[in-house]
Amino acid sequence: MKIKLFSFLVGIIILIITISPSYSHINNYKNFKKIEMDVYKDGKIIGFSNYEFKSKSNELLVKNTTNFNVKVLGVKVFSILSHSEELYKNGNLIYFKSNTIQNKKNKFVVLNYHEGTNEFLIDGSSYKGKAKKNNVIGNWWNHNILEAKSQISPLSGSIKKQKVLFIGKELIKINDKEYNTEHYKLLSDENISEDRKLDFDIWYSRDKNIIIKISYQKFGNWEYKLKNIKLY
Repeated sequence: MKIKLFSFLVGIIILIITISPSYSHINNYKNFKKIEMDVYKDGKIIGFSNYEFKSKSNELLVKNTTNFNVKVLGVKVFSILSHSEELYKNGNLIYFKSNTIQNKKNKFVVLNYHEGTNEFLIDGSSYKGKAKKNNVIGNWWNHNILEAKSQISPLSGSIKKQKVLFIGKELIKINDKEYNTEHYKLLSDENISEDRKLDFDIWYSRDKNIIIKISYQKFGNWEYKLKNIKLY
């Protein structure tokens, strides 16, 4: 009898874990006011990516501004200026909007959650259509990206399947500060062209509950590093 009761309880716990949305972690960010990250290219700071958080009642609004320029011999060869906002209600994404200028090319995303179908409706510069609710926006403030099976591009709305591998625990130093982190590898989980493939190294601090550093290779070494955290 005790064995049957134990098996029943274990089954209930597994069921709860399985059906609980990962977005419940969003509530952990309600005490955050701002996350500031520096953007590096080949070891030099070229810009920033900053997130602002505003919460009230059961809602959380996250605004991002990303701005950087790559110059060669004083001539601008690559640039991004992007503004976005994400709205979460009861821990679930219900709205996202972004406008980006990349090398003088306009990109955009408008995403709305449709309660009737339990899906996202996306109007983006690269994709227009539906997406499953378990997708996450591919932004670096949200550590849910380490649990997701696919992500939505915050620049164009395209959907990419992904897999995340745990590399190990590492102590890293940024701006003379040391962080105990978990190192992950985020990769594409589908056959797509090389220029669209995901290939990121991500360092996550469980103590601070945020992503500390991101690096990737694309015509050089790119890094996003934590500069500052502001709490309410």
